[in-house]
Amino acid sequence: MKPPALRKGDTVAIVAPASNTKREHTEAGAERLRELGYQTLFLDSIFDKDLYFAGTLERRVRELEEMFVRDDVRAIVCARGGYGTNYLLERLDLYKIRRHPKIFAGYSDVTSLLTHFADAAGLVVFHAPMINKDFRDPVGVDLASWEAAVGGTSSWTIAQGSGAKPLVPGAAEGILYGGCLSILVASLGTPYEIHTAGTLLFLEDIATKPYQVDRMLMQLKLAGKLREVRGILFGEMLDCVQVANQGYTLEEVVLRVVGDLGIPVAYGLRSGHVSHRNITLPFGVRAGLRAEAENVSLHILEPATEA
Repeated sequence: MKPPALRKGDTVAIVAPASNTKREHTEAGAERLRELGYQTLFLDSIFDKDLYFAGTLERRVRELEEMFVRDDVRAIVCARGGYGTNYLLERLDLYKIRRHPKIFAGYSDVTSLLTHFADAAGLVVFHAPMINKDFRDPVGVDLASWEAAVGGTSSWTIAQGSGAKPLVPGAAEGILYGGCLSILVASLGTPYEIHTAGTLLFLEDIATKPYQVDRMLMQLKLAGKLREVRGILFGEMLDCVQVANQGYTLEEVVLRVVGDLGIPVAYGLRSGHVSHRNITLPFGVRAGLRAEAENVSLHILEPATEA
């Protein structure tokens, strides 16, 4: 199920389903959205605090459902991740969300909601820049991929400048899917366990030691979650080092786990926790991965939104 496309002048709602958010960061990101031609909307309760959460669970559930139902909202972008979206999974009314499909965007801890909406509600969702970090940064957003994804471009390509390089050469097609590695692994053994068969699986994380990345990849592998995957793309993997002068690379670590799967593997695609120009990836659409020589290209083969 594809949401309606986002056009200039449409209203983007900002929500905080996870950790608490700073007003100045949210307002700066909202101003950037307005500069890009969108209207913005957020409730003042977005700045509530309950321990490390953005207010109570009831507030966060009510806010998210309200923004899906409101007729004046065309897209919903998360202020930030942090921690806490897993609390919402049992409480959200998926019937309301399916009846009012909207662009829903975020990454990091928001991965829980992205995969839940994709798997349980059948929605196309967006692993995309968030308000507090990316939109408030003048070089925080890759505008070409954002506009192509939310604007309904029929097909488009992420290639040069994405940061990606080949680890295992090859070509494959599948449904683009994934998110933050830590959150994906945390779903295993729960009713919200990820569905990876037939996917081009995108995996990214931040400040995770190589042995921890190894352990999580092995957990996915032992759980059978890599068995029917058609290709794997890793993110930029910022600060995923043990020590500054370690005698091995993270690429070597991941190849030890996924290098024998017989599928193409790429590394470094700049989406999620990134240094700059966060690339938007629509999850739930058909895509093609080509990893060859020094080049990696990801072809989005269908529009992610409806006209």
